[in-house]
Amino acid sequence: MIDGVIAIVGRPNVGKSSLFNRIMGERISIVHDQPGVTRDRLYGKTTWLTKDLRFIDTGGIQMEGQAFAEEIQMQVDIAIDEADLILFVVSTVEGLTNDDQHIARLLREANKPVIVVSNKMDDVQQKSDVYEFYALGHGDPIGVSAEHGIGFGDLLDQVIKNLPERGIPQYEDELSFCIIGRPNVGKSSLVNAILNQDRVIVSDIEGTTRDAVDTPFRFNDRDYVVVDTAGIRKRGKVYEDVEKYSVLRAMSAIERCDVVIFVIDGEVGIRAQDKHVVGYAHDEGKPILIVNNKWDIVDKEEESMDAARKRIASEFLYLSYAPVAFVSALTKKRVHTLLPIVEDIYTNSQKRISTSVINEVIQDAIRLTPPPSHKGHRLKVYYASQVAVGPPTFVIFVNDPELCHFSYKRYLENQLRIAFDFTGTPIRILIRKRGA
Repeated sequence: MIDGVIAIVGRPNVGKSSLFNRIMGERISIVHDQPGVTRDRLYGKTTWLTKDLRFIDTGGIQMEGQAFAEEIQMQVDIAIDEADLILFVVSTVEGLTNDDQHIARLLREANKPVIVVSNKMDDVQQKSDVYEFYALGHGDPIGVSAEHGIGFGDLLDQVIKNLPERGIPQYEDELSFCIIGRPNVGKSSLVNAILNQDRVIVSDIEGTTRDAVDTPFRFNDRDYVVVDTAGIRKRGKVYEDVEKYSVLRAMSAIERCDVVIFVIDGEVGIRAQDKHVVGYAHDEGKPILIVNNKWDIVDKEEESMDAARKRIASEFLYLSYAPVAFVSALTKKRVHTLLPIVEDIYTNSQKRISTSVINEVIQDAIRLTPPPSHKGHRLKVYYASQVAVGPPTFVIFVNDPELCHFSYKRYLENQLRIAFDFTGTPIRILIRKRGA
């Protein structure tokens, strides 16, 4: 669970992305590439003083053909809507500018904690230059150098000190699931169909639903909570024009839910943004159900269910474990099949396998296909054990982890999937040196 979301804002060329990269590059955790996942370095997770933090790099925005004032407004909108705390980056070298003062006024309206970060303080003698930023009215500025790594311990200490309590609801007995997907694929309609009542506003206008809405309900003597992450509001030409930011709204819901329902538009097909949205859920190790919505208006002569499954599988190679359901939220056709699948894949994500059985499967797999040799050395697998659930995580102890090629690791994963039903859930395999 994330303890805080921090947005990095400021005018261009003050080093926002350098600041982000410095924090992520030195203390990065969990964020890593997965085969087939389209990723932009717009956000990252790190840990400081036992707190798990997510940083948003608004410096990644590229706005062609828009006025500078609109770009700044968009950054501030992101910070206001998504962040618990804001890092307002200025330049020690350039000093206080009118644009800095304009951003400071906008941030005062956000009613969020703000820390002024005076970047490019590459020399201790520049420390006195930081003091002019007191005029921004956001408390004590902190001098740092993203290039040289100066001042980052003090900065992160202040982040922890100023971070407000999030007050996000937690669920224990209920099975919680969130519904994600790019705008206008029918997420709110699907929520309505599942609940069989109009609890969520439904509209054809993209971005209608601003906030995630948690709705508890009961089905077949089981308590559920559905979290609707139907999108980000539009305020004129605000930032949903930059599609990659729509994933930010879904992040906290993904982190605190048990299962993710990923909705794609059966009529329009798969877009690049679909991969941005679901990639985060995959990285978080959540069970995933793919829902191909609007199946009622798809021409079945042009594409059958089997053909659609193959197309989805080819577009989302890293989600080969995820089942695919074909529904119509509008007509409620096949919607009744979703909750049993949600229940099943959650159960699979919590499955524990005894150590003796795991080792039988691994040793059988090695006998069937021995690991290849590399430069005269061969991988030796000693034993394996399961160390976690949600997702199921296995540690395999070997003579030298460098000898375990990713293709052989994938082979062992496939053998575990053949032996045990892990449908719907990712599994993680960690290769460790014995005795390390």
